[in-house]
Amino acid sequence: MSDSTQVHSQLRNVAIIAHVDHGKTSLVDKLIAHAGLLRANQAVQECMLDSNALERERGITLLAKNISMRYGGVKINLFDTPGHADFGGEVERTLKMADGVLLLVDAFDGPMPQTRFVLRKALEAGLPPVLVINKMDRQGARPAEVLDAVFDLMVDLGASDAQLDFPVIYAAGRDGWANTVPEPSTDGLTCVFETILSRIPPPRGDENGPTLVQVASLDWSEFTGRIAIGRVLRGRVEHGKALVVQRADGSLLRLQPRKVMTFEGMGREAVASVATGDVCALEGLDEVQIGDTLCAPECVEALPRIHVDEPTIAMVFQINDGPLVGTEGRLVTSRQIRERLERELLRNVALRLKDTDRADAIEVSGRGLLHLGILIEEMRREGYEFCVGKPRVLLHEEDGQKLEPWESVMVETPERHAGKVIELFGQRRAELEKMEPGPGSTVRISLKCPARGLIGLRTKLLNLSQGEAVLSHIFLGWQPWSGNLPSRGQGVQISVEQGETVLYALEKLKDRGYFFVPAGARVYEGMIVGEHSKDNDIEVNCCREKKLTNIRTTSADRKLYLPPHRQLGVEDALEYIEDDELVEFTPQSVRLRKTQLRESDRRRMRRQEAS
Repeated sequence: MSDSTQVHSQLRNVAIIAHVDHGKTSLVDKLIAHAGLLRANQAVQECMLDSNALERERGITLLAKNISMRYGGVKINLFDTPGHADFGGEVERTLKMADGVLLLVDAFDGPMPQTRFVLRKALEAGLPPVLVINKMDRQGARPAEVLDAVFDLMVDLGASDAQLDFPVIYAAGRDGWANTVPEPSTDGLTCVFETILSRIPPPRGDENGPTLVQVASLDWSEFTGRIAIGRVLRGRVEHGKALVVQRADGSLLRLQPRKVMTFEGMGREAVASVATGDVCALEGLDEVQIGDTLCAPECVEALPRIHVDEPTIAMVFQINDGPLVGTEGRLVTSRQIRERLERELLRNVALRLKDTDRADAIEVSGRGLLHLGILIEEMRREGYEFCVGKPRVLLHEEDGQKLEPWESVMVETPERHAGKVIELFGQRRAELEKMEPGPGSTVRISLKCPARGLIGLRTKLLNLSQGEAVLSHIFLGWQPWSGNLPSRGQGVQISVEQGETVLYALEKLKDRGYFFVPAGARVYEGMIVGEHSKDNDIEVNCCREKKLTNIRTTSADRKLYLPPHRQLGVEDALEYIEDDELVEFTPQSVRLRKTQLRESDRRRMRRQEAS
């Protein structure tokens, strides 16, 4: 260590990483309470950091969060990260601000595929891990086996000797206790804080040198605009002092923050300056993007850009050109849709946009179906109305060979369903790697599968396993094209009329398959109203009313019965459609439709494709 580099012992930067639903946010709730950030009589909700409405509805963390706590005179900056691999971009840039990680693993499930993903990113960044075996209160907890599995995983990922010498904490985040032995403790979560102070290294840097910050995240305020968030790597960020922004294209921009803030508790606090090692939030830097370097004017330098894994899936967003356009949404033009996607690009580093040969359409690429599905759901709730085409995987070419993304898949299912699960994946060109006993009477099936083989698979997997299978997957790499995959297998029922569906008409059609719309729903020509029980598409009139006559028949007063319709969510609809179909999203509805609404146009397209 050089003479100019100081150790900032009164500060720690820690990220919490884990697989989905292994208890990160619940543990953070108890850490917040233990650190005294809440009043004794304060009413709080569960998973306090999951402030986004979609996070609370789905029960998973989608966005990385920053908070700070003080313990023993030391300020601890804590970063809660998403556990789903589709939001790995959030994890990768958040780890840039951390000096160590708390790795949470379920005491029953053990390390899962996405545990491997987040742990690999932490080890590649050279961060020392602290293992927290969480949910010790869960029935069937097996901490000794989980510890062995985590150690083997770290060895497999190439962890250094120092990283393999990790401390182990046993915890029950929901109950608020942690201990160094697998037994409940009466000291609450003191053990976690003590381990952070003793095993997570304090940040180092030259506090007297020229300012150097890398923007790792962006926030937005309706009143002040863009807020740049990053760790101070050298010097101090002071209010009133100008900074030079080194942009991605190499250009320089001189800006002065209107306000300098640091993280205190669960919010931000305006300060005169932020020292080396701490995390700052800067208002007034409207031209800054994630990965830009902020430096002193007298010492301009560029840090390596934040690298995130490339997107693997793409879909085309376009305007809604159906007859019901504008009836439910406010923002419907291609300009409004493009501006919204470009704003998302500023803070979502894993997203990519690409122009198409049509002015009213734009290709959006992301890390997975959930990643893009969350974006679509957010746009719906903001009042946007648009259509999206079938998801497709992105292809690479190396040495004249076509490569496609493959995923590492783990399925946990009751043993009696294992054969059917393997058969289903076999139809999708998957390769079985191993099958081993899981917790209880389950088995864990490890496979590798083309990413396009997973599109539309989850619903079929749940159906054949009676809802008991659990599917997890992460990006494995680029491998040679594996050939064509089977299509959906069933055709669809297409409306030939515009109007409202009638119970009488639907009841006559119920033997043809099941419906996606209830009686009384608005439909139009070319809209998909249900699935056909055979493999061909059919045109149906679901708006036909019963003719009224003065002749009484035996069936005149027969009670009409219609099975419940299948209501598709965002991801369900995207997985269902084929190449010649679109999903229409509005603030109130999710509709399926054909790309060509008129039957004559669809016939002409089929003839052109055949020729």
